[in-house]
Amino acid sequence: MTEAYGMDKVTDAADIPAPDMNYRPPMPKRYRPKIGLVGCGGITAYHLEAYRVLGLEVAAFCDKDLAKATERRDTYNPDGQVYTDYRELLKDDAIEVIDAATYPDPRVAILEASIEAGKHVLSQKPFVEDLDLGRRICDAADARGVKLAVNQNGRWAPHFAWMNAAIRAGSIGEVSSIDFNLQWDHTWTAGTPFEDVYHLVLYDFGIHWFDITNALLDGREPTAIHATVGQTGFQQMKPPFLAQVMMDFEGTQVRMSFNAHVVHGQEDRTIACGEKGTLRAWGPELNRQQVGLWTEAGFAQPELAGCWFESGFQGTMGELLCAIEENRQPSNNARENLKSLAMCFQAMEAAGKGGSPGPWPGTCSPSPTVPRNRMDDCGSSR
Repeated sequence: MTEAYGMDKVTDAADIPAPDMNYRPPMPKRYRPKIGLVGCGGITAYHLEAYRVLGLEVAAFCDKDLAKATERRDTYNPDGQVYTDYRELLKDDAIEVIDAATYPDPRVAILEASIEAGKHVLSQKPFVEDLDLGRRICDAADARGVKLAVNQNGRWAPHFAWMNAAIRAGSIGEVSSIDFNLQWDHTWTAGTPFEDVYHLVLYDFGIHWFDITNALLDGREPTAIHATVGQTGFQQMKPPFLAQVMMDFEGTQVRMSFNAHVVHGQEDRTIACGEKGTLRAWGPELNRQQVGLWTEAGFAQPELAGCWFESGFQGTMGELLCAIEENRQPSNNARENLKSLAMCFQAMEAAGKGGSPGPWPGTCSPSPTVPRNRMDDCGSSR
């Protein structure tokens, strides 16, 4: 009996220079429109910081809470205008782009009114709670001739952007599997409106990973989706903080494992295996990630610039502005995002509670036309 029986063949990988990848957030060459922010909640501080670094002007700030809008205005553009009614903001012809940063339910009317007013729009994620509604909003944007993008900032997180560029460049050949394994602490949502979202992990948080899957696999459609959710034995939060998803594609499997109740030893790891190599990203959290590329030529590790929040929010708005300048659809366009949502909704349906992304125990559900094991044609504009 040989000592190597049952042992894998592992070869030493020589260190090689990392290939140059175009992964940084895009910026238009000349187009610098005035932006109106609708919704001035906590996350918008990251939006505004990212825009300030890029030299973009947010000229109007709107929130039902006047104090929140005023605080954002005073901090980021003292010369800006403050509104408590988005419909008044939309009357300002100088505002060309709207950053709609509210919860999904009130955002629908904001999106529809912004489109009708001829404004280009960046919608916060998750885009919609119903695919049919999403299609109607996309149709309205097309008919009005405006660009509608979704703030899926994870696409421009440095590690995901570099991996995506490497896959597009053929660095690992045909992709056979992608694994997402996350252990983090999401208990900060206790006592917030997020705690009333049953599928908080799969929907509000997990939509990033369904969207990254959509990007890494270039919009391919899954043939089957399986998912389960559960609670840890010690959690006090209402939503299930454990979730797992397996998605089958032709020749490829994607697996997601989420544990949102980990305080010590947190880790976020992504592995993409292909015919010619393997890509890995790893780190203790989203903003601190390393990437490695293993191929026959050796091991390469790029030095990444930027982080999830700053690069992500720069990328989503920057890509929208580039698309407007170049008169094309942004890669994060809303119709493309419906593919990501369709996968997410099917996973929620498979996991139970009727697939509802809405309030506990769920009062609104995704389109009943979305089958569990097949993607609807969401009409990609890419």
